[in-house]
Amino acid sequence: MRLPARLLQRKSKAHKGEFGNILILAGSAAYSGAGVLSAAAAMRSGAGLVTLGIPEGLNNAVIKIKPKEVMTLSLPQTKDGSLSSGGYKRIRDFIKNIDVLAIGPGLGPQKSTQSLIRKLISAVDKPMVIDADGLNALVGHLDLLKSTMILTPHAGEMSRLTDISTKIIQGKRKEIAKKFSHDHKVTLVLKGHNTIVADHRGGYYLNKTGNPGMATGGSGDVLTGMIAAFLGQGLGVFEAAKYAVYLHGVAGDLAARKKTEISLIASDIIDEIPQAIKKSS
Repeated sequence: MRLPARLLQRKSKAHKGEFGNILILAGSAAYSGAGVLSAAAAMRSGAGLVTLGIPEGLNNAVIKIKPKEVMTLSLPQTKDGSLSSGGYKRIRDFIKNIDVLAIGPGLGPQKSTQSLIRKLISAVDKPMVIDADGLNALVGHLDLLKSTMILTPHAGEMSRLTDISTKIIQGKRKEIAKKFSHDHKVTLVLKGHNTIVADHRGGYYLNKTGNPGMATGGSGDVLTGMIAAFLGQGLGVFEAAKYAVYLHGVAGDLAARKKTEISLIASDIIDEIPQAIKKSS
């Protein structure tokens, strides 16, 4: 698959503001690296600006391990080290100046965090990528979904969202993905072997890139950042999801050739994004 010209061709007088200002809300004391992976993947996928919104207690540690190009937004935290609902106003003010919001990687299950997620999702009217604990916050609250959203569940998360068993979902992936995206007017990325992308307008893509080595912690965080980057560069929700899923798999295949499937880790996928883009140009 060839990537669209919008991603590959940049005008000589272009500036960083034209390629997306992205905020990624991610991380907690237990999952400090999730947001770093998403942010690094977004930068490597062409985002103009990336800010990582994290619990204030993580800021010093994350500054040491994040890419130098990624900015941080230090936010109020719960006693467990996750984002607190007390940060809502500061986040809302910051969101006024961004183009894309990615929310969920490593945020954790704390009630205050989940309440913050729902409040933001309800209030924000910009393209969003919702993953991991962002999805878990939506269980029982699917009325908050909007057409500007891309949801990226694996089968277990999809089971929680729909109250359908994982076994049934795995046996009817296409039908369930298409019905969910149609019923809730969203773009859905149902991750797994042959990841599916479906939207409410009838768009459907079955991915053939990728390998079992990508079934490793952080791989989904990388995909979240890639989708956000493509949204920031002006692709529509279905196109951003489709091309990011495809390129994520290509990068994973390139990484597996160098590192083997058994030794592949999520950061290896990020390292191969530039070569995957070259290959898909």
